[in-house]
Amino acid sequence: MTMKIYGSAMSRASRVMWCARELGVPFEHVDVAWEDQKKPEFLAVNPCGKFPGYADGDLKLFESLAINLYIAKKYGTGELYPANIDDEGRVFQWTLFAAAEIEPLAMPSLMFQLGYSKDEAGAKAAADRLPPVLKVLDDALKGRDWLLGSKFSIADLNVASVVAMTRYGKLDISYAPNVVAWLDRCLARPARNPKAVE
Repeated sequence: MTMKIYGSAMSRASRVMWCARELGVPFEHVDVAWEDQKKPEFLAVNPCGKFPGYADGDLKLFESLAINLYIAKKYGTGELYPANIDDEGRVFQWTLFAAAEIEPLAMPSLMFQLGYSKDEAGAKAAADRLPPVLKVLDDALKGRDWLLGSKFSIADLNVASVVAMTRYGKLDISYAPNVVAWLDRCLARPARNPKAVE
C-alpha cells in the first residue's frame, strides 16, 4: 500500500515529500486546500488541523519532523537513518533543536514575508535572537559537510527544512558561514526537486 502525504506542497508537507523522494519510496500526494484543514476528512488524518497529515496503511501520523523520522527509520536505516544508537541520539537532538530553537525564531519572518502576518517588529525581534542559536549549528558544522559523519542524513534533512525558513523569510544569516554552505548543499539535492526524481 502506498503511503499518503496530505497537504499543500507549499507547507511543511514538502519536508515529508523530500524525505520520501530521498529514499525512492513511492507516495501519493493528497493536495488539500488550506481552507480545508479543519474539515472532518482532514481532521481524521491530522486531528490538529494543520499540514501535513500522513498515512501508511492503518498508521496515521502528524508533525512533519516526526513523520520524517518514521519514514527514514522504516525505509532507510543504514542509509538516511543511522544504524547505531549514538547517531540516532544525535538525530533526535538536532531534530528537536531545529523545532524548538530555530523554527520559533525564523517562522515570524517567513509569515511576514508571505503576508500572513503584519507584525514586522515581532518578526525582527525573533530574528534578532537567532544568531546565538545558529552559532551552535555553525560550530557543529565547522570542518564537516554533514551533521552526522560523512554523508547526508535525516538529521540534515530535518534541520535544513527548518533553517530554509531563513532564506524564504529573507533573513541574512551570513554570520553563520558554515550553516550557509551546508544549507546550500542540502537544498541542492536532487530529491528537493520533484522533477528530478519522479
